[in-house]
Amino acid sequence: MQQVNLGMIGGGTVGSGVFHALELNGGLMASRLGIQTRVRKVAVKALNEPRPYPIPRPIMTTDWQSVVNDPEIHIVAELVGGTTLARTMILAALRLGKPVITANKALLSKHGEELFAAAKQNGTNLYYEASVCGGIPIIKALREGFVGNRITHLYGIVNGTCNYILTRMKLEGIEFSQVLNEAQAQGYAEAEPSLDIDGYDAQHKIGILASLAHGFWVNPAQIYVEGIGGITRTDILFAEKLGYTIKLLGIIKRPEPAGPRAEKRAKRGSTARARVQVSVYPTLVPNSHVLASVNHVFNAVFVRGDIVGDTLFYGRGAGKDATASAVLSDIADATLDLKFGTKNRVPPFVAHEADGEVLPIDDVVSRYFVRLSVVDVPGTLAKIARMFGDANIGISSVIQPEGHEGESVPLIFMLHDAPNGAVSKALKKIGALPVVKGEPVRIRVETFE
Repeated sequence: MQQVNLGMIGGGTVGSGVFHALELNGGLMASRLGIQTRVRKVAVKALNEPRPYPIPRPIMTTDWQSVVNDPEIHIVAELVGGTTLARTMILAALRLGKPVITANKALLSKHGEELFAAAKQNGTNLYYEASVCGGIPIIKALREGFVGNRITHLYGIVNGTCNYILTRMKLEGIEFSQVLNEAQAQGYAEAEPSLDIDGYDAQHKIGILASLAHGFWVNPAQIYVEGIGGITRTDILFAEKLGYTIKLLGIIKRPEPAGPRAEKRAKRGSTARARVQVSVYPTLVPNSHVLASVNHVFNAVFVRGDIVGDTLFYGRGAGKDATASAVLSDIADATLDLKFGTKNRVPPFVAHEADGEVLPIDDVVSRYFVRLSVVDVPGTLAKIARMFGDANIGISSVIQPEGHEGESVPLIFMLHDAPNGAVSKALKKIGALPVVKGEPVRIRVETFE
């Protein structure tokens, strides 16, 4: 049995989790792969820092360069996070021709093209299954399992913190701020939670998935992002009455041209210029859809391929053990590639649709839930409905609940399919009406059609 030596940079939550997982199941992996993986050295910030699982002192170092430059280390795992020093570490290893494993979604989102190009130039590979959705093997599925499919739709609940907050708001009928405070106390949310609740963690992940699914590298600055900070108990209550659950969704959709010409192009392997929606925002999901039942810290990715149809990937999206499982998968791929001399068997990213582009949010068409706070005087509903009509936006239903006290009352509209830009302009005019108090609330509705 051959042996491959692994060098790890990072021995905190994820790094110690990977070390522990290899201790538990390294023998099992060796028996399955025919090659033994041994951790030769682990670079850490401080030798005595607390960590979930112990790492033997003799293999620890505070010098990450000694890990990268060690000629006896065949594979390097970067598990420190961040987008500056981590980039330097990975590039250093790739330039030595060493395969690199990373769980760093923010780094890939920002510098993915550069890192993949460096791997190709130096005849090695970059593995990143753990960067998206923890233990869910969605990267491998998109790169390998669905290689014969055009991905027409992908929807992801990819941030466990947001899903935990929205789940508790729905099940317990409590407000966002209370759930957030309790989530922070229990360790489900960071002390500074903006990366999660403002949607930017999901943005990193969805950008990576969109790039893989559609073959052009998606600039994160082009991804439209809304977080969940504006979602209220009232919104969740009315959504439930209408048969929906609110989830923070990452959405990747490509409107496909229809008709015989499109079918002929598909058979020839050619496609029209890819204009793909890549967005992250709170969404009304029908209670009948499987994603509505994904609760608490769990993640799920729903993928529709033109040949395979609908598939669902579900599991824990974060945490030391789920992430370690994904890193072990990449270790297995890297060791087998080394064993058989096929370092580029599955390239990290192939730009097969180089002229693709992200669809601007104003051009995205969807249905909408709109909540207004209005003064309850005669003619208010008619005036607002006329303004929607003037903007060529159809109304599918209206709810004006009774029994509300105070200066204003809620008025709920469900709107038919309309471009986002048209709805934004209409709501700006409606929000300026004297009878409308506060900013209109707009939440998009997904039908999964």
